[in-house]
Amino acid sequence: MSRALVVIPTYNERENLPLIVARVRASVPEAAVLVVDDSSPDGTGYLAEDLAANDDAVRVLHRTTKDGLGAAYLDAFAWALERGYDPIVQMDADGSHLPEQLPKLLDALRSTDASGRPVDVVIGSRWIPGGTIENWPRHRELLSRWGSAYARTVLRLSTRDATAGYRVFRAQALRAIHLEDVHTRGYGFQVDMLWHARQARLVVVEVPITFVERVHGRSKMSPMIVVEAMFKVTGWGIAGLFRRAEPADAKALRG
Repeated sequence: MSRALVVIPTYNERENLPLIVARVRASVPEAAVLVVDDSSPDGTGYLAEDLAANDDAVRVLHRTTKDGLGAAYLDAFAWALERGYDPIVQMDADGSHLPEQLPKLLDALRSTDASGRPVDVVIGSRWIPGGTIENWPRHRELLSRWGSAYARTVLRLSTRDATAGYRVFRAQALRAIHLEDVHTRGYGFQVDMLWHARQARLVVVEVPITFVERVHGRSKMSPMIVVEAMFKVTGWGIAGLFRRAEPADAKALRG
């Protein structure tokens, strides 16, 4: 493998960023870190520049607008692919994804499935045996479980934690997904990526993780964001039904 890149999107994460970057560097010293800041009013982007000035493995990508987590990740993926990083990791800045568990996810990427195919995507999963959550209120857990179950059912996904944000992608997997076709910018981005991975017939595995609720700052998640994402999932599911029902000759004409 080439050098791994850990992508950490930020918006008002000044309190959390130094510690999470230090923990990533300690857990996977050979990996680089890319902080993607959406012009945080609290100065997170400036702090990221200070971290980069003192560590050659840290890079900063500044975005001028806050237009969603998905948009930040898509910009980061393009940046990483252009520079030859492989694999590419998604990780939250708030400490909910434990950097100390990243070696386990990277190890899983080096495995194969039952038929001997190499793994393309690794999901850090809360909802498989061994996965746990800490300090989450019951309503947050139920909302997350319901969202994953709904997406899994409607889109026929095998992944138990469809909304998980702790992920590792091979570079070739991101290319196979055709990122230009991923249009979701908000919370539904995680499900959108899995749906495209399924369509590309990628091998996706889940590894149990411990998910910890943030200590500093406020969560950017809300019930309305989840509901909006589920409306998108419903639309994708309906579109998928029409594609499966499309006559063979129509498919041939389409491409």
